[in-house]
Amino acid sequence: MTQKNETLSPTLQLACDLISRPSVTPHDGGCQEVMIARLQALGFTIQRLPFADVDNFWAVKGKSGPILCFAGHTDVVPTGSLDDWQHPPFEPFIVDDILYGRGAADMKGALAAMVTACERFVEQHPDHNGRIAFLITSDEEGPAVNGTVKVVDWLQEQKIIPNWCVIGEPSSHQQLGDMVKNGRRGSLNATLTIKGTQGHIAYPQLADNPIHRAAPALAELMAQQWDEGNDFFPATSFQVSNINSGTGATNVIPGEVNVVFNFRFSTQVTAPLLQTRVETILKQHQLNYDIEWTLSGEPFITEPGDLVSAVVDGIKIETGITTELSTSGGTSDGRFIAKLGTQVIELGTLNATIHKVDEQIVASDLDKLSNIYESILNKLLC
Repeated sequence: MTQKNETLSPTLQLACDLISRPSVTPHDGGCQEVMIARLQALGFTIQRLPFADVDNFWAVKGKSGPILCFAGHTDVVPTGSLDDWQHPPFEPFIVDDILYGRGAADMKGALAAMVTACERFVEQHPDHNGRIAFLITSDEEGPAVNGTVKVVDWLQEQKIIPNWCVIGEPSSHQQLGDMVKNGRRGSLNATLTIKGTQGHIAYPQLADNPIHRAAPALAELMAQQWDEGNDFFPATSFQVSNINSGTGATNVIPGEVNVVFNFRFSTQVTAPLLQTRVETILKQHQLNYDIEWTLSGEPFITEPGDLVSAVVDGIKIETGITTELSTSGGTSDGRFIAKLGTQVIELGTLNATIHKVDEQIVASDLDKLSNIYESILNKLLC
């Protein structure tokens, strides 16, 4: 597991235990039961919430008052070829203060830090104010349909609304705590099919080339200024990710062209508004088209307030740096939790190697991260 005779801190030991359990999405690999046992020993009440093949749980300690929820996922992305790894991905290995293993950064290290922070906090403050909660899923790296989104539905049915939520996503950029996510952009996907008439390429007058028809419309879409962003978000981005057409032959005008594109959008616009603007342009170009829209997530923002202050202060105390608030990056389960009206912050380890071969973090960062989580508990529940 580690270098010989190395003594591990409780946080690092728990992180290694979790990493050693293969949990490729949507499988949990027993990680949640390890966490549940630790939380039950602290007096947490556990509600297991399996949906289809996904394991989830909600844990809470305390009877009343505001809720500080720690959230995260035990599932990890596939490893790829094992031959490409310096060390087996599910055999955590520490050398020169670097912890290797799938999930070290994303995000079993943060889960371990959350648990040990709560252990110390509860020991020091057994009668703390408010409630501490955990929302844990094994469906974040996959389709994300039977995980946090379903647990959030259950919480709404139970009329349980966390006041604050800290998600252990790997938010740090160059050093621990230099960046946290206080929001995320929305993500809107489209699959566009533009129809024409197939024919021989030598007789274009007898065909209707959909690629030629699509090009001016796509150029106009790419030239659009969708919004100007705001203090928290950059301007909305439109990106084409795939164009596919043709039969494979060089002498055939295709009958249709398929275009896949995505918006990463700010709170200055809405998904319906973007859809309307796109379809207005397509109609102006007199295209014969079909389009399918998929909304992956709405944008959300946690403006400066008690949670942001607690996070910023905790990072400053532990690391001496002033963190940057950011909404960059992809989507996360924060998009589901924010719908409850909950203040959401993502704070975790460095993200440089997430989803890569030889995923790794600075091992000593985990104790620092645990201390930051404990500082947030002290700030909000004491």
